[in-house]
Amino acid sequence: MSSVETAPTAKSTDYGPSGTYLNYINGEWKPAKGGKTFESRNPADPADLVGTFPASDKADVDEAVAAAVAAYKTWRLVPAPKRAEILYRAGQLFIERKEDYARELTREMGKVIAEARGDIQEVIDMVFYAAGEGRRMFGQTTPSELQNKFCMSVRVPLGAVGCITPWNFPMAIPSWKIAPALVTGNTVVLKPASDTPLVATRFVETLIDAGVPKGVINLVHGSGRAVGDPMLEHPDLKLISFTGSCEVGRHVNERCAPTFKRVTLEMGGKNSTTVLE
Repeated sequence: MSSVETAPTAKSTDYGPSGTYLNYINGEWKPAKGGKTFESRNPADPADLVGTFPASDKADVDEAVAAAVAAYKTWRLVPAPKRAEILYRAGQLFIERKEDYARELTREMGKVIAEARGDIQEVIDMVFYAAGEGRRMFGQTTPSELQNKFCMSVRVPLGAVGCITPWNFPMAIPSWKIAPALVTGNTVVLKPASDTPLVATRFVETLIDAGVPKGVINLVHGSGRAVGDPMLEHPDLKLISFTGSCEVGRHVNERCAPTFKRVTLEMGGKNSTTVLE
């Protein structure tokens, strides 16, 4: 079996000016190929610049997908319990970093700190749950109606998959998609919401620090039109997992339908609000 190549332990800002963050593609932090950027600001204080991020496009998506496809060849051969060990390490790191990440989450998207801590706790719970599945991916056997025949099913990964995530649960929802994808042997290209790029960067940094190999997780920042659409249309992404509005989800489904790309859609979530005078 070919060995997987471990990614270097590093933060996005280790490779850019202070406050400037990068994409993560094939084990490297790098700017958008077109050189464009966008800003993330504190919604409670627009003068507070959270960071500057790459405004990526199709060229960056193509590079990320190529990295995910290449990494899949070896990642899929790593035994599931070994893949799970990486997620267990990630879960422990999320526990250690919970308070820091919660405060960054509140600063970037405005959720009150108690809710932000809950968001990170969901990540911890999901990562540990998915890691446990590394020893529970059972197949099935069934009797055959023919003599000298044996029937069984074995679970196999799909390949490189794309995850498009929203701003309202900016770390929890990526964990719901990415942790199960990784433990089952898939590789991932993540496009987070443009409103919460820092939190997504912290999520990926933690996976890297836990030992996820280069190319297995890739992060591409940018808009839905410039990054999301090329992901929907890319022939080498075997599945798109999307969470967001019904309007955009309908668009995702329509763009994936001509090629019969697998799609999972979670749309139109609503949180109740009580306003007191």
